[in-house]
Amino acid sequence: MRMRFSSDGTRTSRWNPGEKGLPMRSVRYNRIPRLLPLAATLLLGGCNWGVLDPQGPIGEAERSLILESTLLMLIIVVPVIVLVGAFAWRYRASNTKAKYMPEWDRSTAVAAVMVLAPVAIVSVLAVMAWQASHRLDPFKAIESDAKPVAIDVVALDWKWLFIYPELRIATVNEIAFPTDVPVDFRITSASMMNSFFIPQLGSQIYAMGGMRTKLSLMASRAGSYAGLSANYSGGGFSDMKFQAIASDQPAYERWVAKVKAAPQNLTDGVYVALAKPSEKHPVEYFSSVAPDLFDRILHDTKSEPRAAAMLGAALCIANKE
Repeated sequence: MRMRFSSDGTRTSRWNPGEKGLPMRSVRYNRIPRLLPLAATLLLGGCNWGVLDPQGPIGEAERSLILESTLLMLIIVVPVIVLVGAFAWRYRASNTKAKYMPEWDRSTAVAAVMVLAPVAIVSVLAVMAWQASHRLDPFKAIESDAKPVAIDVVALDWKWLFIYPELRIATVNEIAFPTDVPVDFRITSASMMNSFFIPQLGSQIYAMGGMRTKLSLMASRAGSYAGLSANYSGGGFSDMKFQAIASDQPAYERWVAKVKAAPQNLTDGVYVALAKPSEKHPVEYFSSVAPDLFDRILHDTKSEPRAAAMLGAALCIANKE
């Protein structure tokens, strides 16, 4: 680096390529490419692949459908991107070898490809979607020699109530079931519409007041899988999460024994208090519950849906105040 003075006496600097070293700005910028792999590693380290990391047969089938659909669409997308660059390069202003055709207005071959290729792709996608929608019907039970675990799901503000009608126990924001055993969910809402979703196990399905939906899932591997509400339902929506624990049969039985040993019972009075809006609600266990509670919630919400909605809104406002 050499210091120079201009004719008016102002000091200037100039870098001579023959000199050792680089200007500080150049050195600083040269470090950026070296840091990019580290940045990518940090970003990927916090990723939760969700539906792209399935842990059950329904999730695996849905991932295959997503990937196959994406690959089919790339048959159109990739050539279009490549051709955009190819045309821009070929017909650049400095390329004097490119043929200039100002009067050109149509090509039957190009038009046929532009129309028939997307039609073919959309037709294949339609057939795939039709077949998958029937094969992965949420109401369709999963074929298995094992007896399914029955769980009733009630969406509250802003928590999930799970009832095991055969075991007569209940939990809040946590469920458990054995691996390789189908789980039959009956789902409803005691308030506004929500969406029940365990991304790594499969389909999301809506929970609506006065209506009962069904969903069959199964976990192929042991683990604790995140569940959530996939439909905005108010202030506490972002924390309306739960854990789905898949384990072997002995571990599942120990979990059931732990819930049955809980000191609290889910009586009608406890349920009324539980149904009030709350955010970041902790996990709760109830050692006993009326086996018909789910049906009563469904019937009461169905009988007076407007009143239930108004009550939910009033409780929400009171909770905020």
